[in-house]
Amino acid sequence: MTSLILALDVTTKENALAIASRCARHIDAIKIGYPLVLAAGISIADDLGDFDLPLIADFKVADIPNTSRLIAEEVFTSGYDALICQGFTGRDSVAACVDVAREYGGDCFVVTEMSHPGATDFFHGGIAERIAVLAKECDADGIIAPATRPERIATLKELIGDLKIYSPGVGAQGGDLLTIAGIVDGVIIGRAIYEAEDPEKAASQFAGIRQ
Repeated sequence: MTSLILALDVTTKENALAIASRCARHIDAIKIGYPLVLAAGISIADDLGDFDLPLIADFKVADIPNTSRLIAEEVFTSGYDALICQGFTGRDSVAACVDVAREYGGDCFVVTEMSHPGATDFFHGGIAERIAVLAKECDADGIIAPATRPERIATLKELIGDLKIYSPGVGAQGGDLLTIAGIVDGVIIGRAIYEAEDPEKAASQFAGIRQ
């Protein structure tokens, strides 16, 4: 089964809770990034926790090890189940995030390559491959790889063994759901659900990958 992860990048608590309430039965996790946390506070996890779904803090942590550790500790003590960090910061910063995740019984995912067009400026040329190997060596739980470039997912998958792959970029960014659903563990979808006229209907249509 491929999980359906809702990227809840709205900017009010009321909107977030309304969409989550309507979509909860069709999804497997909620990914929360800076837009919602900056608008509603990190404690939004308390409210979203009522839906009994894993909460992923997509802060793409990219700092020195000590600061990364402090961010990770805030994430897990605030009720989140997983954290996403960048891999280009290097082994010690990634390891700091992974270590904190282990301390709290949570998960850590490492961005290897992003889904927008500009990502190819720097993540290509073997860089994403090196990050994928680093994620495995640091005992991360998985990587983030782009649904917009399924051939890149296939390349990175060969390097990470049994690590999971969560993949953003389906919908608004043009990634094809059916192309990647069979090769990743989770598909991350945001605007195509939360900006839809009927978010619940949109979520239910994407939920076919969960079968």
